[in-house]
Amino acid sequence: MNRILVTAGAVLLATMSSLAAAANNPLSVHVLNLESGLPSPDVQVTLERLQGEQWQALSEGVTNAQGRITGLYPDDQTLTDGTYRVTFKTGDWFAKQQAKTFFPEVPVIFEVDASVPHYHIPLLLSPYGFSTYRGN
Repeated sequence: MNRILVTAGAVLLATMSSLAAAANNPLSVHVLNLESGLPSPDVQVTLERLQGEQWQALSEGVTNAQGRITGLYPDDQTLTDGTYRVTFKTGDWFAKQQAKTFFPEVPVIFEVDASVPHYHIPLLLSPYGFSTYRGN
């Protein structure tokens, strides 16, 4: 019984920590494997902003055990309006799973217009297809 309470407490604390980090950072991502129905940990993700006609690197991260990066935007910068690209390095992830994929990476380009304080980019992933949407 104590083991269950400790585990439940750890899960609750991890969830609260993730929510607190997400509340302080304007951009989060989440990768879910549609084939298994499970999160995709250890996916490398990069963030860039379009400056004129060139992409400027802003940050990078790796998804956690829940398939999330709760704070992808640089902590020392303010989110500004513009065009951004989040690139999920899916080919590397599938190779680690010893699986083939058609997509070596999945770039998601989106507009920030200050209509919401937090942007969330979920990626639903399978070896031969993907889907994304504006989450919250």
